[in-house]
Amino acid sequence: MPSAIVVCNELHEGLAGFRAPIEARGYSVDEIFVQDPAFMSIDMLAPDLLVIMGGSAGVYERDRYLWLAYEIIRVAERIAADLPTLGVCLGAQVMAAAMGAPVYRGKAKEVGFAPVILTPQGAASPLAHLADVPLLHWHGDTFQLPEGTQLLASTQIYPNQAFSRGDNILGLQFHPEMGEDPGISEWCAHGSAFIAAAGTTATQILADNALSGPAAAAAGRRMIDDWLARLGD
Repeated sequence: MPSAIVVCNELHEGLAGFRAPIEARGYSVDEIFVQDPAFMSIDMLAPDLLVIMGGSAGVYERDRYLWLAYEIIRVAERIAADLPTLGVCLGAQVMAAAMGAPVYRGKAKEVGFAPVILTPQGAASPLAHLADVPLLHWHGDTFQLPEGTQLLASTQIYPNQAFSRGDNILGLQFHPEMGEDPGISEWCAHGSAFIAAAGTTATQILADNALSGPAAAAAGRRMIDDWLARLGD
């Protein structure tokens, strides 16, 4: 049975809608929280699949979050070996940093449901399942495109929303795993200050989730299943 390790940078940010497609592909899934003492000794080269989820830390805050430096170094080793690796939001930023790209505070917080704009490369990738679908955005940091990668998606606020390198390396700034409660309700409960700084409200996000969430989660499941089907050896 192939193995998957999910790195949770926040306790309340797990696989969400990605879990079912990953398990349906036969993976045994283990989640580990970055502040678990065992995290600093895990072998990130060992699993068949590594998934790095989102979180509130900034990649540039390595002095404040000591686990970040370890995470970036180990992810860099995995990417160098071209082992299947998926990063979402902070996870994508960790991957960008691991590949030598700058990661920094953005000009605005992008929070709420909106579609991404696919590049031609994105339209030919598993992200094609996300075309024209409002997806959850929840970030205030951004990154430069790592060398050797393809840009797959953008928004008007942030041009670098998704990148890939070959079939095995995929970074997503947005959250196609989200869309079904209780996940978003919990995010709203933990992120009230962040939501306010983005100029929106939890009430608005939850209302948009009721309208757009089911389709977003379904598209995200199709996307991740397609990506898993294309993984190389």
